[in-house]
Order: sequence, then structure tokens, then C-alpha cells
Amino acid sequence: MSAMADIAETSTEDRMRADLYNYLGLMLSAPPDEMLLAQTADLQGDDSVLGKSITQLARVAKVSKPKAVRSEFNALFIGLGRGELLPFASYYLTGFLNEKPLAALRGDMMARGIARAPNVFEPEDNIASLLEMMGGLIVGRFAGPAADLQSQKVFFNKHVGSWAGHFFSDLEAAKNSVLYASVGAVGRNLMDIEREAFRMIAD
Repeated sequence: MSAMADIAETSTEDRMRADLYNYLGLMLSAPPDEMLLAQTADLQGDDSVLGKSITQLARVAKVSKPKAVRSEFNALFIGLGRGELLPFASYYLTGFLNEKPLAALRGDMMARGIARAPNVFEPEDNIASLLEMMGGLIVGRFAGPAADLQSQKVFFNKHVGSWAGHFFSDLEAAKNSVLYASVGAVGRNLMDIEREAFRMIAD
């Protein structure tokens, strides 16, 4: 996604949420290079369920090599013809690519001033792009200020929460997942936390 506005002032908690969304989006958009893998190895979690999954991810990253992780990423998401997983909302929600969930997302993107980056050719409803969109909405990286919690809730429930938890569980269990099994655990735990937090916000 292309940034269309300056990042607004946000709370420390929201900045941390956005950072985690953006990090997961980065890890799922392409295999991590040596620098990102080293940064992942330096992550430190706390004693929460999410924190423990972050600590586990860091441990796996410490013993992972860029070449092996690249092969893992390709087997999971690219493969010969297709990878083990198809990380698209349309596929998870309808069983087919480029279906109604993608059309609905494009309408909401236009309404919120979010544009697909010119160097991105995959459908916009892929998991990496959606996580990046959530991160951008939280801090106001697109047109207008940061989205309020109600607006975040609407976007999350419509485009992310309805399927991303299932995807991350599949990623954890995928036969080709090693490092990405831990990425899946972090993503699944984040989705659980966000879903519960948004549930407590009145419609």
C-alpha cells in the first residue's frame, strides 16, 4: 500500500499494535532478508500468551538461515503452480480467488484513501496487504487521521478477523512451516487479542 498522509500522533499501545501488524505483513510479503531475520532473532516477548509466542519466534529465528527460510517461504506461498497455502481472504471465505470479498475490500480501500502500491501485483486481499492496511489505519498512514477504534473494528471484522485466525492456524500446522509456524502462532494470538478487544467496543 502507498502512504497517502503523514502518520498521526498515536498512543504507545497503538504504535505497538501497528508495529506488530506491519511486522507480520512484512514477514508474509516476502522471505525475510538477513537483516530482518536478525531483527526477528532480537525480539523479546513478555509473559503473556502473545509475548511467549514472540519469544519462541525469536528463538527459531536465531537458528534459521536466510536460504532455508527463503525455501520455506517459497514452498508455503509460491511452489510449482501454487504454494501449500493461499493467503487470500476470497479463498478462505468463498473457496475461490478474486471473489466478492476482494470487491468489497477495494470499495473500502477507495473510501479510506488506500491505494495499492504500483509494484504489488497480487490481489489486495492477501494477508500481507491486509495486515499492512490495519497497521496504517491505526497510525493514520493513509488519507486522513488515524482511524478511531470503531472504524478499526469495522475494517477488522469485515476484512481480517473473519478469516485471518484460520489462516494463521493453517500456517502453524503447514507441513513446510518451520520459522513460519512461529510466525503463525504470533499472528493467531494477535488476532485473538484484537477480536476480543473489538468485541468489547459497542457498535
